[in-house]
Amino acid sequence: MTNEAMEDPGISSRERDTRFMENSCCTHFCLGPNPFIARYVYAILFLLASLLAWAIRDYGRSAISAFRRLKACHGARYCLGAEGVLRISFGCFLFFFVMFLSTAGTKKLDDRRNSWHSEWWPAKIIMWMGFMVVPFFIPTAFIQLYGKIAYLGAGAFLLIQLVSVISFITWLNDYCRSKKNVKTCRIQVLVLSIAAYVASILGIVLMYVWYAPKPTYRLNILFITLTLVLLQFMTFVAVLSKVKEGFLSPGLMGLYVVFLCWSAIRSEPQTEIWNQKAQAAASADWLTIMSFVISVLAMVMATFSTGIDSKCFQFKKTEAESEDDVPYGYGFFHLVFAMGGMYFAMLFIGWNAHKTMQKWTIDVGWASTWVRIVNEWLATLVYGKY
Repeated sequence: MTNEAMEDPGISSRERDTRFMENSCCTHFCLGPNPFIARYVYAILFLLASLLAWAIRDYGRSAISAFRRLKACHGARYCLGAEGVLRISFGCFLFFFVMFLSTAGTKKLDDRRNSWHSEWWPAKIIMWMGFMVVPFFIPTAFIQLYGKIAYLGAGAFLLIQLVSVISFITWLNDYCRSKKNVKTCRIQVLVLSIAAYVASILGIVLMYVWYAPKPTYRLNILFITLTLVLLQFMTFVAVLSKVKEGFLSPGLMGLYVVFLCWSAIRSEPQTEIWNQKAQAAASADWLTIMSFVISVLAMVMATFSTGIDSKCFQFKKTEAESEDDVPYGYGFFHLVFAMGGMYFAMLFIGWNAHKTMQKWTIDVGWASTWVRIVNEWLATLVYGKY
């Protein structure tokens, strides 16, 4: 409320209080539908589900074994932990899939579904808690079936995330090279392009030093060398006379594929890692815990950023946006989080429901390694199509 309104003697105290509530931060951000705040609340619920799945995998084995129906778990000795992860994942998937069905197609802020998406938190929190509990009373056979479906859902999530990243890189490149910004962004583009290439080459060199110090480490040498070839290939294609994309787009994309290669090699089982530094770091509990926490937060942030980027999947031009349009696609947002629930399950079980995962580990195993490598190759292919 303005100072003039506060000092106006003609305004009653009740009217003054009403104006204060209308202009307060609480009214704008806490009361009423607020899709901007809502998306962070959903991200927190997703994070809580991820942490609950991890806690059950590492510390809830004795509690899970109390359920007689879970004793029929087949496979490795500690498959109960993996099955617990799948049950939490299934509950998370159900919650966000219900939200997807109930909010898909929402376009205007005055739609009732906007209120359901952005309000009704007590009801939705109770619903979320219920979905976290109900899967533990579902027969094991169905959970095993869900685990197989989760492979497809997690793969679809990686593909959507990949398209989102490439779309952002392409948009940034087009924005900087547009007639309006080409002069003002010239220095920034040059600095960012050089930094991206330097970081990419430095990353490749460090991977050679850390993960392929000897010629006998053939698989890692193959992965790293192929990444270097892909980096050069993307640069060559981007600077062709017909394309004229410049160096910013391939530089950022090269940095991304180097990161994917590093993630793939880091996902190799600790018994197979040929880097002496990595083996020494594995014995440091604080470093393992820190790496785990960063990986979980990165996974949540990737899901969040992908979920609000529905525009990159619009195949036809839409009408100009108006003030009463929703700020992002609610249905797409919840669908991404639903598939993200499948994705975090695969990370916690190493893409293998019958594999023993050590405590405080995430996305470790040969299956995880090959998923990352294929994702890297697919990233290059999709980028070439853009």
